[in-house]
Amino acid sequence: MSQLPPEPTLKYLAHYPADVLEQVREVIATGELGQRLAKRYPKAPEVTTDHALHPYVMALKNAYLKTSPTPHRICFDDKLSTLHRSLGQHVAISRVQGQKLKAKVELRISSLFKQTPPEFLKMVVVHELAHLREREHNKAFYALCCHQEPNYHQYEFDLRLYLTHRDLSAR
Repeated sequence: MSQLPPEPTLKYLAHYPADVLEQVREVIATGELGQRLAKRYPKAPEVTTDHALHPYVMALKNAYLKTSPTPHRICFDDKLSTLHRSLGQHVAISRVQGQKLKAKVELRISSLFKQTPPEFLKMVVVHELAHLREREHNKAFYALCCHQEPNYHQYEFDLRLYLTHRDLSAR
């Protein structure tokens, strides 16, 4: 009796409906997931350095969130990874300077996005910029994400597919 290969874990897609997960499993079983993603996102990464990331993020911020606080630091971070369930971080750092409390905002984006299609980087940057206005992942937060990037939810889903493919390819 032949043994079936183990079913792929879909940890990045766990909250999606069963019918969507079944479709993903079918595409994985045929070995077409990578090809479909490459066909949908053929562009090479455009922003691969901290020096290029800063103006990219600021252009998006200035286009959609002019009155929000300006991040003091914007960088790629090698320590952010899917293992820690974080692809980007919005960090507020408070420091005492004399009698005043100074708050600085930092945006850190996982270095993974130096190698992904530009749409995925934009989705994560839009997500982190939305945190400048909305702290929680609520309806207003996602409305703001969709205002900045109308295809936000599709890019988020496809990024989850990309991460799944990446994990399966590493095995």
